[in-house]
Amino acid sequence: MTGKLFDAVADGTDVDHLGFRRLPGGFDRLLATWSTAGPMAYVEAEYFGGTGEQHAAVWAGGAIKLGPLHVQESQPMPPAGSPISQALRQLGVQTTATEDEFSAAGLGRHRHSEGWTA
Repeated sequence: MTGKLFDAVADGTDVDHLGFRRLPGGFDRLLATWSTAGPMAYVEAEYFGGTGEQHAAVWAGGAIKLGPLHVQESQPMPPAGSPISQALRQLGVQTTATEDEFSAAGLGRHRHSEGWTA
């Protein structure tokens, strides 16, 4: 998320109860509102040198449907898959034998050093 987008969606309230590192205050309420028209996900990934952590949640029908899910650097991925993969499945992303949810959604095309753009 760029700084400009963060500033545009943040309302200054605290969202620590969800356990995300960079979720702008108030953005969870926007996601809940938007999810009345269809599922919405918020995901975070922090990796360096192949190790890192993931966080994800999915809103649908105005409420959290999945998560928040968190896998820290020292934890193994759950049998259901990474938090981001689980969130993408909730959004309808389908995999093939040669790609996971992340690749199937085309997210690798939007990767850069300051975060993700989509």
